[in-house]
Amino acid sequence: MSRVGRLPVPLPAGVDVTIEQGHVSVKGPRGELDQHVHPDLHIALGEGEVVVTRPSDRREHRSQHGLARALIQNMVTGVSEGWSKTLEIQGTGYRAEMDGNTLVLRVGYSHLVRKDPPDGIEFAVEGQLVHVRGANKQVVGQQAAEIRAVRPPEPYKGKGIRYRGEWVRRKQGKSAIA
Repeated sequence: MSRVGRLPVPLPAGVDVTIEQGHVSVKGPRGELDQHVHPDLHIALGEGEVVVTRPSDRREHRSQHGLARALIQNMVTGVSEGWSKTLEIQGTGYRAEMDGNTLVLRVGYSHLVRKDPPDGIEFAVEGQLVHVRGANKQVVGQQAAEIRAVRPPEPYKGKGIRYRGEWVRRKQGKSAIA
């Protein structure tokens, strides 16, 4: 049996879960999220927890079991606490600023790069750090990846936008032959 799938998902106070055949909705203080799950899986709402069980040990059911439980856990965490990714901007003259809700990046191009947040996502700038926050883990990660893709860190000087704590392998560069 799946080690992840057999664990119950605890529900914090203020989080409501609605279960229909193949569909799970989670409401909480930070918003509402919906997710389709495999229709063969049995999702039961107990006292303060959600339990996912599978009907058989077929390969398809085993593969969907842990996935469904993890997706439900991510939704519960998102609507109760929220998800966040932090990016660092490194480089001389590189900076970020907010223009209303729009993130404005100055990262060595001849123009400014503007990034508007989708619904449910907010950007925050704190010095050389850019915070991406929201309830949906997948959308937060996607927005952080799109911001990083504007100017990925380069291996010679390390300039660019990187995830906080990301280690960039540095190259030596050319050496002069005397």
